Amino acid sequence: MDTLTALASAAFGSTVYLVTLSTVKWLNQLSRGFKIAGLIMVGVILCAVIGTIAVASKGVVVGFIVGAGLTPPIHRWILQRRNHAASS
Repeated sequence: MDTLTALASAAFGSTVYLVTLSTVKWLNQLSRGFKIAGLIMVGVILCAVIGTIAVASKGVVVGFIVGAGLTPPIHRWILQRRNHAASS
């Protein structure tokens, strides 16, 4: 497995997570019909991205999963530090 490929895939997985999170937060503000249609589209796009990554190579898949798996706890930690600094 090429280390650079795995790192690039981890960065891409992290980006996909953050874009999906922002999109879902935005969709939650819309009316019910638009929200459901938007969530379906997000699901279809995520399936296409993951399918494309699965075809690429084992290193790409591992990097993508690591990036997408590490981003949520790190993102929460950053938000907590920002909220803590703002309240101090």
